[in-house]
Amino acid sequence: MELTVLINQFNIKGRLVSLTPFGNGNINDTFLAIYRNTFTETQVILQRVNRNVFPKPEVIMDNMHEVTRHCHEKLEADSKAGTDDRVWQMPRIVKTKEGADYVTDEKGDVWRVITRIMSAHAFDVAQGPEHAMECGAALGHFHYLISDMDPNVLTDPLPGFHITSGYLAKYDEVLARDSAKELLSSSMEAKRMARFIEERRDLALCLEKAVASGELKKRMFHGDPKVNNIMIDDVTGKGTAMIDLDTVSPGLIHLDFGDALRSICNPAGEEETNLAKVVFDEDLATAFCKGYMREAGAFMTDADRAYLFDSIRLLPFELGLRFFQDYLNGNVYFKTSHPEQNLNRARVQFRLCESVEARERSIRGFLNKL
Repeated sequence: MELTVLINQFNIKGRLVSLTPFGNGNINDTFLAIYRNTFTETQVILQRVNRNVFPKPEVIMDNMHEVTRHCHEKLEADSKAGTDDRVWQMPRIVKTKEGADYVTDEKGDVWRVITRIMSAHAFDVAQGPEHAMECGAALGHFHYLISDMDPNVLTDPLPGFHITSGYLAKYDEVLARDSAKELLSSSMEAKRMARFIEERRDLALCLEKAVASGELKKRMFHGDPKVNNIMIDDVTGKGTAMIDLDTVSPGLIHLDFGDALRSICNPAGEEETNLAKVVFDEDLATAFCKGYMREAGAFMTDADRAYLFDSIRLLPFELGLRFFQDYLNGNVYFKTSHPEQNLNRARVQFRLCESVEARERSIRGFLNKL
């Protein structure tokens, strides 16, 4: 079905003047549509939900409906109260002319239209402490918005995502294969990675054990809080919105907290080959945490705060484990350009984990002051 035919099924005012590919995301097919009439211009995002990543795209849309409905109601109430220092935003689902949230094409693919956050953009890497603080504020405010949602309202879009025990079980399964044993026996670096994992098996389960014991309570988390999913207002420089809501799931806010710091506080990036450059940046971390706690601190419990450091250490370990497992499994999950790429990615994440561990006292110190 032609894109113009698809988008014309949605209730958008004005005349369609442009429909072009948009963004650099690698999951959903995304297009920017511009509509104009005599007085105004409207920009919206047309997307095909990727069934290879989300086998049940209708579930993704049901989840997005619930999340955006809840958050928009809360945003409106807070706006009337006039207590915020900025205008917080969130994408809105554009209804079809029949009143539905999406359309299904002849191939069974689900297409949706959402509003674009205007006069704002995202960065691919942290621009400095001030930007990191605004990233923390945006994530903290998003967690505040969804903090009182019932986790049972949503269907988990990616079962097993961020369940470290599951990744360890898959790793053990792969480790038992002859092909993995051969890779381990032929590489001193791979052997070092394997030892690194064995030394931290108990630490890797700390959040899951805290949930099982009742110390931590599952709420909701974003699932992909990378820096380029955080919109910064072009005029004020303040964080204004979290986008890409497909992975919002029932779970621990710590998963977002640790994952955001994992990506923001490693300026060297995930593909760095010189491990000496891989360092956990405490200045960026301190700024991020200040912004985050300003927005999320009110609903967090003492137990929530107590496990923040553990999440900062856990998330690079978890991703490194996933990269290393994929390397031993023949690079079947993560895209690679050469056979050793996932091994190097694992080295980077494990070095970042070591950098966090080396700074534990300092990190816990500034966390305790927030």
